[in-house]
Amino acid sequence: MDPVDNPYTPGAGTPPPELAGRKSILSAAENAIKRTIGGKAAKSQLMLGLRGVGKTVVLNRINQIAENEGCQTAIFEADPDHSLPELLTLQLHRLLLKLDRRKKVGNDIQKTFSYLRGFASTFRVKYGEFEVGLTNELTTGDLTIDLADLFVLIGKASKRRNMVSVILIDELQYVEREDLGALIMALHKILQLQLPLIFFGAGLPQLAKLAGDTKSYAERLFDYPEIDKLDDKSATQAIIYPAKREKVEFEPDAVDLIISETEGYPFFLQVWGSHVWEIAQASPITARDVDFATKKAIQALDNGFFKVRYERLTERQKEYIRAMAAIGHLPVGSSEVATRMNIPMTKAAPIREEIIRKGMIYSPGRGLISFSVPKFDEFLRRGSQF
Repeated sequence: MDPVDNPYTPGAGTPPPELAGRKSILSAAENAIKRTIGGKAAKSQLMLGLRGVGKTVVLNRINQIAENEGCQTAIFEADPDHSLPELLTLQLHRLLLKLDRRKKVGNDIQKTFSYLRGFASTFRVKYGEFEVGLTNELTTGDLTIDLADLFVLIGKASKRRNMVSVILIDELQYVEREDLGALIMALHKILQLQLPLIFFGAGLPQLAKLAGDTKSYAERLFDYPEIDKLDDKSATQAIIYPAKREKVEFEPDAVDLIISETEGYPFFLQVWGSHVWEIAQASPITARDVDFATKKAIQALDNGFFKVRYERLTERQKEYIRAMAAIGHLPVGSSEVATRMNIPMTKAAPIREEIIRKGMIYSPGRGLISFSVPKFDEFLRRGSQF
């Protein structure tokens, strides 16, 4: 079939042609935004899920919903190489510029801009007009206090303009513990004052524990929708609906085989769909087409998606995850991995924490560990890593 017409879109955060199985999560987010617009209290949300389940896609769709409702938004991705003040400054500056277009009597926006400049100076952020070393008497140097004050100023400026500000952060597990605590406290202050600012975050499953360990009230401050692999009905929709728009059909056995191979993970569904499209000669697409496509899909994942993540690890970290995969089941006990590596737990634990910080593994329960990338253990077992 014509590759130009291929409807499947495997990629990092690329919107799929059919966003199946996420209606309830998006509806809950839309309701929270509309409640905030209506002046009612609404919980911020932390969306949790493994790699490849579409957290970024969902977060971008929530951003679109907020913009369609007339909100001013700031959306960005956290990373381990930048502090939260660095990441926030640019985005909040842009958000304030949007609010400033809604001219109102008073100089509250200018005061907020001044505070943001002081915030940038205090936390050594340099961007454009925000120069490190400016005299600053506005902030305290305590991120917990200063970020809360900054959010309150933005919330009040939003309220004065009958607007809602929405902040969205992806890969939130990379935010340092102290910074995450400051963010949680700032959002708590906003909720207490009932100001029109709401937050949506997305991250790996360990984010819920990180938030709870940082501030005990985090479990009451946020809703925690889980973004998981798709059930069979939703996975079927994700496969067949894009093809139908191109007047191409799937035989039922072909659909079942794709779901079996991908286990319903949205990214893998797009990968298999794309390769099947390239393999198939005509409609309907058959299980035989899927068999041929599976070999190419796995090879492409091994040479790209999986390999790139594997190569980010040090040799010692690679040894740790190879030991995890060799055990043959997930999740595995941390003690099992240490035994497999023939090292004491005291030496294995720091390696484990390093890999968690890199976002490759997570702990689904006390003393347990699993991969944050679905099917990564299969990649390790079938490759030359052992």
